[in-house]
Amino acid sequence: MKHISDSRSYDLAGLYTLSLRLVIGWTYFSAFWRRLVLENKLIPDEAGYIGEKFNHFLPNALGIKPLIEYLVTHPDVLHTSMVTFTIVEAVVGLFIILGLFTRLMSIGIFGLAMGILLGSGWIGTTCLDEWQIGVLGIAGGFVLFLTGSGPFSLDHYFIKNDKNFTRKKWFLWLGSGILPFSKPKTIVFAGSLFIFGLTLYTNQYFHGGVWGTLHNKSVKPKIEISNISLVNTDLTFEVYRTEGADVYGSFLIGIHILDKNGNMIKALNHAELSKFSKENIRNHYVAKVKPGKHSLVIPLGSKADLTLNLNGILMGKEKIHTIKLIDINGIEWTARVHNL
Repeated sequence: MKHISDSRSYDLAGLYTLSLRLVIGWTYFSAFWRRLVLENKLIPDEAGYIGEKFNHFLPNALGIKPLIEYLVTHPDVLHTSMVTFTIVEAVVGLFIILGLFTRLMSIGIFGLAMGILLGSGWIGTTCLDEWQIGVLGIAGGFVLFLTGSGPFSLDHYFIKNDKNFTRKKWFLWLGSGILPFSKPKTIVFAGSLFIFGLTLYTNQYFHGGVWGTLHNKSVKPKIEISNISLVNTDLTFEVYRTEGADVYGSFLIGIHILDKNGNMIKALNHAELSKFSKENIRNHYVAKVKPGKHSLVIPLGSKADLTLNLNGILMGKEKIHTIKLIDINGIEWTARVHNL
């Protein structure tokens, strides 16, 4: 009788989480649907390539930054990873919707959501979008692992039709049915506490959302200038965009080279930057700095070496004091030149 009562309880739990299962399933399956069915976003060097969007995660990822940097500096490996990632999302999402091997797929949901959280939890211009998707996906995956699927699922169909594999112990762990927990309250409490702690920690780490000053690194662009060198008359420096909206580039309309008194030695305006020679841009990642229609476009996560020729105006290395970059919205970034 106890077994029947437990089975009934799990059926009801799976039934009550049906809407959660369908919505989470579509959330992940739709990634595949958008990238390959509605539009092909797996073609490198074309607008909307998912690998470039993955590059946007890099500047402020938590714990997995070396992995992301390896992928975006190895385009072939990145492309293979993006294709594999998309297939995994399709399988996990579809199986969750169908309620097939629900617990195994819920582990997939948990892992995919964890990747979203650690990689892009800092992105979101208004509502901390990616962080919310990540933490809710982790919590949802955990709940679906505990409940399994109810009456409206293939797992339930196979169990009711007494398929041989549903009587195997592994199916209870990977499919649906009565989980063989001796202390379910302890497991649920410990898992929930871990997820809640992860939620608070990442909320604070990415956004200062628990104490202190709130911050949002997706609101306005930030560019770091480094590795400044002068070889003959060629001044080279590295630009790296680390903040700002992932769907909108930084539009550079001015580069000024200044002396110690703030006087301009050389200046490039928006028209000149829109025609900036691609030969003088050495991109490091798949997200590329490139000339646009009215400016030099610097996407989120892109890093590149820019080379300016100072021929005809250079009057000694000591004269070069500061590099200033000017964005179309008026933001300026400067870097002091030391020991060229």
